[in-house]
Amino acid sequence: MKKLIALLALASVAHIAAAADVVGNAKAAENKVSMCIGCHGIPGYKASFPEVFPVPMLGAQSAKYIEAALKEYKEGTRKNPTMRGIAASLSEQDMADVAAYYSQQKK
Repeated sequence: MKKLIALLALASVAHIAAAADVVGNAKAAENKVSMCIGCHGIPGYKASFPEVFPVPMLGAQSAKYIEAALKEYKEGTRKNPTMRGIAASLSEQDMADVAAYYSQQKK
């Protein structure tokens, strides 16, 4: 039993360490942000589907903020059907890359 507990503890530490190893690559995100531009790249930062609503500006936002927001959309903590669908398709590496890309952009 002690071996099982030790093994489970080691596995959880390894999982945490693996998650911490995800480093965003802005260059890799250049092919991933096309789905973001449809709403977040519109002048005035407003989307028109299914109704006109404001969307946040992503350029110059903190990478940690963007990554956390994407994870919350994926988990369903943040509510937006469009963002939920997009975030659901992203891996942790994709999220880190997109966050790195937008954090390096100017407003």
